[in-house]
Amino acid sequence: MPRGRCRLSAEMRATRLFFQSLSPCCCVLLVAQIICFEGDKQHQATQQLISALLFPMEKLESLKSAVASLSEISENEKNGFINLVSRYLSGEAQHIEWSKIQTPTDEVVVPYDTLSTSPDDPAETKKLLDKLVVLKLNGGLGTTMGCTGPKSVIEVRNGLTFLDLIVLQIENLNSKYGCNVPLVLMNSFNTHDETLKIVDKYSNSNIVIHTFNQSQYPRLVVEDFTPLPSKGQHGKEGWYPPGHGDVFASLMNSGKLDAFLSQGKEYVFVANSDNLGAIVDLKILNHLIQNKNEYCMEVTPKTLADVKGGTLISYEGKVQLLEIAQVPDEHVNEFKSIEKFKIFNTNNLWLNLSAVKRLVEADALKMEIIPNPKEVNGIKVLQLETAAGAAIKFFDHAIGINVPRSRFLPVKATSDLLLVQSDLYTLVDGFVIRNKARANPTNPSIELGPEFKKVGNFLSRFKSIPSIIELDSLKVTGDVWFGAGIVLKGKVTIAAKLGVKLEIPDGAVIENKEINGPEDI
Repeated sequence: MPRGRCRLSAEMRATRLFFQSLSPCCCVLLVAQIICFEGDKQHQATQQLISALLFPMEKLESLKSAVASLSEISENEKNGFINLVSRYLSGEAQHIEWSKIQTPTDEVVVPYDTLSTSPDDPAETKKLLDKLVVLKLNGGLGTTMGCTGPKSVIEVRNGLTFLDLIVLQIENLNSKYGCNVPLVLMNSFNTHDETLKIVDKYSNSNIVIHTFNQSQYPRLVVEDFTPLPSKGQHGKEGWYPPGHGDVFASLMNSGKLDAFLSQGKEYVFVANSDNLGAIVDLKILNHLIQNKNEYCMEVTPKTLADVKGGTLISYEGKVQLLEIAQVPDEHVNEFKSIEKFKIFNTNNLWLNLSAVKRLVEADALKMEIIPNPKEVNGIKVLQLETAAGAAIKFFDHAIGINVPRSRFLPVKATSDLLLVQSDLYTLVDGFVIRNKARANPTNPSIELGPEFKKVGNFLSRFKSIPSIIELDSLKVTGDVWFGAGIVLKGKVTIAAKLGVKLEIPDGAVIENKEINGPEDI
């Protein structure tokens, strides 16, 4: 058969596949554009359309070839990456019709206070807990806080790290009820090696710790759509972890999911390792088992600090996550309103393991793709990522639970570290407990200048962390140093003058003041 005819046949097959992927409305519009032309112009328009349709496919074929030669990643990772890129190139995206959005009922987003109490009988509690696995997302580095290595090894309080606290919490559960709740850490290639060294120190603990790596995907060079490692960038800068939406496939590919199912485990509680409020909750676990819910997202009431957070909506008979990136421009202010959209996603998720297995095997988890442009050594690259919360719409009997704010206590910056190291919290058996002496249900607003950004600098600027039980807000800028035994109350602003070191003396009590120099204290 002549080569030209083979090429045309391939073009027509590809074009047919593309048209099959389009909605009938889109097909009609494209064809209507072509038949507006006559003769040669119509032929030229047809060829241009075919070229436009084939261009993404040509890019994909070239990319497949390049990815196949990458020895650093597994076949599962290669297939997962190509699948993600293919979906991205197809332009698939859910269009939200704003008028169809409904506020979820209490059956869909269940108020925490309405949950049944957990069993009083310790033997029944043990049965519940023996069905549970705890998984912490441990792929992030502490670089934004000036630390090297996994963020989970930053010291939070009393010399204990995030990971120390997580291990203490689960150890306490296992000892108290005689159960066997395992801890699973989903690492990235950035955190894997160091995490394995750290985990070794828990070898004598009353807890089994498992680790696995989430997928490692090559960054895409924007200019020619080739993998960055193919350009000679074989170090860590050539790769990226594709977001926590990868937890489902990676848990399956690691073999851990099947192993847990064989041990009689039914649910996995997934949370960020830096969320100190994300502890095992027996009321939630009991509710999910009793009601056979395959997926649960913990949400909590929005404050003005959370207006960009994703929220749960009812949409065409399903519960789903609505992110700000999906919101039409004309409705962004409405989305940010805490009057209409009153809750946001904490990223504390409870998943039925059998359901995860079913959906991964069926390749049914097609979460919205998040394009994340970056620049590496002067090269513009693209990372394609997904979020675990977006998977809620694919599970049966999926719900949200509107939980107390205490279950959302993330430490993303040193301002958060100030909160959890202060007298606003105490530490009991690895659990960070809020001080009941504070009357205000919300935490004070803390804003620290760049001098405090790195953990080392932050710690060196405080002889001891001030008392903030009665603090409403604190803003600190400039070269400020805090003595010991300081008490802050009400609204406090401390701004050192440029080039001047400002020391707050030991034992100072500052209430509703703006301080620019020693004379203001």
